[in-house]
Amino acid sequence: MLQTYGIALLAVLASMAVVFLIALAKRRNDIADVVWGPGFLVVALTVMVTTGNFSERMLLLTGIIAIWAGRLAWHIGLRHVGMPEDSRYARWRKEWGDQVAVRSFFQVFMLQGLLLSFVALPVIAVGSSPASPLGLLDMMGALIWLGGFLIEAIADWQLAQFKRVPANKGRVIMSGLWSWSRHPNYFGEVVLWWGIWIIALSSANGLFALLGPVTITVLLLKVSGIPLLEEKYRTNPEYQDYARRTSIFLPLPPRKEG
Repeated sequence: MLQTYGIALLAVLASMAVVFLIALAKRRNDIADVVWGPGFLVVALTVMVTTGNFSERMLLLTGIIAIWAGRLAWHIGLRHVGMPEDSRYARWRKEWGDQVAVRSFFQVFMLQGLLLSFVALPVIAVGSSPASPLGLLDMMGALIWLGGFLIEAIADWQLAQFKRVPANKGRVIMSGLWSWSRHPNYFGEVVLWWGIWIIALSSANGLFALLGPVTITVLLLKVSGIPLLEEKYRTNPEYQDYARRTSIFLPLPPRKEG
């Protein structure tokens, strides 16, 4: 498994280096967000080809990752069309000054590739394990993945529809899935990666891939996902009122005021 991981890591870092060159030319580091999903497909295809593992389980994982990655890249890509660079990356660009190219390469693209390789460990585990028939765990994992995928996709769609209304500019979405969770899209992503790990559990190296779903859970809950957005809206009265009524992550019925 270690050798397979090394090959997958090299492949994803090489692809991130190419994306970095594109970002450098376009002066848009937020392209890193667009290629986050497709990076996992690079890992899956690299593992499949280099190991020669075309088992049913490996094909299942590659297929669902392709579906998820394609939707996510399309969603984020459309969101960037006609817009300036994402505020996070624009702020870093200003702070880094003359070092922006070097720091972007290592702190955005190479770091993303490394983290991506950790999250993708369930795929690497399956690819480096002997083939075995699909079973109950695979079915359970696939259903959990589907649930997470639908939650993420519906939440993203609801947010996109909300933002298309001119009167909603600068306002906070509080309807649909967003009335039960302040970050339902992140909840969906975490769930689908735990589903992928459950599929991997049926393979010989599946248990060692636990770091994958743990990594994405910690990233979204404690590092780059929820904390950044919560800080962004810390001084927004409308959001703070919304936060008092709405669960931060797990979808729960809204709390009654008073």
